[in-house]
Amino acid sequence: MSPLKYFTPNEVSVHNSADDLWVSFLGKVCDLTPLVKEYRGDILLMPIIECAGKDISHWFDPKTKDVLTHVDPVTSCVKYFTPRGRFVHVPPPCPRSDWDNDFGRPWWRDSRYEVGQLTAKTRWVRVINTLTSQEQLLEVCSEETVDEVEQRYVRYNAHASSYTWKYGGARLTMGLTLAENGMPDEDAELDLCRLDRDLYTPALCLHFNDDLTEL
Repeated sequence: MSPLKYFTPNEVSVHNSADDLWVSFLGKVCDLTPLVKEYRGDILLMPIIECAGKDISHWFDPKTKDVLTHVDPVTSCVKYFTPRGRFVHVPPPCPRSDWDNDFGRPWWRDSRYEVGQLTAKTRWVRVINTLTSQEQLLEVCSEETVDEVEQRYVRYNAHASSYTWKYGGARLTMGLTLAENGMPDEDAELDLCRLDRDLYTPALCLHFNDDLTEL
């Protein structure tokens, strides 16, 4: 089973400790656990640890992909804007002889920490096993293909690939997203009509193929 390419905010939020620390920003999901281990005990880790498992896009400029800057009212110099406090790899506001800048790329530009992308929109689906009548509610990413949705479901049924996946009686193309398979995300319309989304969660039906393929 290949690793997930897209993550939901809920999946990022469970990695919320110094020993297992993920953050998301500007559409990326990064595992900063190695960074925390490298700088363990450094006070500059505090803003990062405080935001473990959260989205920190507001720390960065979406155009430059760098930390936000501002004009210091005292010195009139352009400096990094870090209202939560300076964090790892951000230079001090004034020259200092004890700051080691020999670290290569700052962590927010270092692809080694990237583990995937943050979904632009999550959606809920019901997966119904027509053989056993078991139903599972899944939160999935709108960008994911049916194959990737199957990867999420396999924890509940190791033989998920032994089934034909259908929606509305039509067989789904596993390499396409749910929307591309004619299963639109109707959350906006439901909100507009003030209807409860939980009552209108679309269903994917699994039909057994009489084999026991295990992922």
